[in-house]
Amino acid sequence: MAVPNNVTQLILTGLFQDREAQRVSFVVFLPVYMATMLGNGLIILIVNTSKSLSSPMYFFLSHLSLVEICYSSTIVPKFLSGLLAENNTISLNGCMTQIFFFHFFGVAEIILLTVMAYDRYVAICKPLHYMTIMSRPVCHVLAFSSWLGGMFHSVVQILITVPLPFCGPHVIDHYFCDLHPLFKLACTDTFVAGIIVFADSGLFCVISFFFLISSYVVILVHLRNQSSEGRRKALSTCASHITVVLLFFGPATFLYLRPSSTFSEDKLVSVFYTVVTPMLNPIIYTLRNAEVKNAMKRLWIKASSFES
Repeated sequence: MAVPNNVTQLILTGLFQDREAQRVSFVVFLPVYMATMLGNGLIILIVNTSKSLSSPMYFFLSHLSLVEICYSSTIVPKFLSGLLAENNTISLNGCMTQIFFFHFFGVAEIILLTVMAYDRYVAICKPLHYMTIMSRPVCHVLAFSSWLGGMFHSVVQILITVPLPFCGPHVIDHYFCDLHPLFKLACTDTFVAGIIVFADSGLFCVISFFFLISSYVVILVHLRNQSSEGRRKALSTCASHITVVLLFFGPATFLYLRPSSTFSEDKLVSVFYTVVTPMLNPIIYTLRNAEVKNAMKRLWIKASSFES
């Protein structure tokens, strides 16, 4: 006999229980979210208006910034409003929607970071064939594949979650809806569902991460025969991407590479990769990239002359 699903509203406990800590968190994280929107939006604008940033690397960077905006906006606005509310609630349908888009944009970012590693591999190891291999149609296909992969992953997750019955309690010990804390509220055995989530999320992250590592191992081996100046220049273009990969994959692998039966949610780690990391990415790419900084200066000069 099927268990009735009588839960329509869920309560999110949030990051902290103390009201003063919640207010301080709002003051801290609101500027972080605004900086995320501004920084990533600026990169999209610069890449799409500057002729000097027309290479595949910057094409993928603009897509990464778009993913970051969408990814952050799936979680942070609701998180911020919850810091000011007495009771932070979300409907079950709203919870499912948040889970869908959170995993959609998260996996799209993973695939996009992997594509960017492949782009660096081709640029460094096959420079004479770079523009042929990474032609504009190929770049569009790779970018579209990252979005399609995220969509496929999220559909699988939702097909696992929607049939589960939820009959109480209706309190999620988190600041946003995710699969593991939601599974704890199901009034049925979620062992099989947890294993599928483990295989689909955790192993996906690990396989992608090993692919990234392999790409950079090949690059490093290739650079052994290059001059010191050539190695410095090549590694400089890779450093930003490697930093972003570590910032994203470190917390994500820590949280998802465990079955739900032994999963203990670390909300502070989640804050890092849902709130902080999307803000850091444009900073990392900007500070280490002279071409992006020069394009920003030209855009600023053009905007200033237009205003005057």
